[in-house]
Amino acid sequence: MRPGLYADDSITRRVNRENVLLLGGGRALLMQLAHPQVAAGVDEHSDFRTRPMYRLRRTIRLTMAIVFGDRETAMAAARRVNNVHARVKGHDYQALDPDLLLWVHATLVDTALMTYETFVRRLEAGQREDFYQEMKLLGELLGIPRARFPETIRDFEEYVAMNVAERLRVDERSLELARLVVRPRLLRLPGAVFVPWEVITAGLLPASLREQYGLTWGKPREQLFGLLTRALPKLVAVTPSVLRVWPLPGHNVSLAGDFSFTA
Repeated sequence: MRPGLYADDSITRRVNRENVLLLGGGRALLMQLAHPQVAAGVDEHSDFRTRPMYRLRRTIRLTMAIVFGDRETAMAAARRVNNVHARVKGHDYQALDPDLLLWVHATLVDTALMTYETFVRRLEAGQREDFYQEMKLLGELLGIPRARFPETIRDFEEYVAMNVAERLRVDERSLELARLVVRPRLLRLPGAVFVPWEVITAGLLPASLREQYGLTWGKPREQLFGLLTRALPKLVAVTPSVLRVWPLPGHNVSLAGDFSFTA
């Protein structure tokens, strides 16, 4: 097995290999789309309106390539996404803007921690700090200068809270794109099939963003969210590794295809 950027026993690999993290994908997307410039870039330079879940798929593939791939795979994935981002520019944004890159990166880190701790297990304070520090490497590969990162996990949490309170704004474009996330058009399935997905997405979101997006939230959905957050960790705990995690420990990832937040 060729060495990668992360050790196999690192907290970064331990967290990111859990398949249940997919349940946080909607939250991460909606937090990104609540930033008007990120939403504009996604809408104007991708096929998000016709294939909204492909953005999540590409982000997952990118993360897997960098976190679990060997060094060559990781560096190739980062170069590819940076080349794509270099061409993404609009009226008041460009994809290589470190501030925009930092926010997208922050949504992924924050969501990974929240989803893991909700559906797998709580992390110790030192493990949360280690995860945050280790994930800076991924962000650096995608163009975020080291000096731009909040220094500690506590600083990072304050940064996320500040953005949610002061900088994010759900506009009409965000609302239109969000509808495609919470009720994706997949295999012509009826919308009711996605109620648990919508409930989990809404439940994991900061309350202020949930309200701005107009996501239904009341006692019935709150109770369903509570049921899911109690039942799923028990299910995860007894699920065999061959189904629960990917890739299996000790296996590098070698991926081809598109690695991009936008294109």
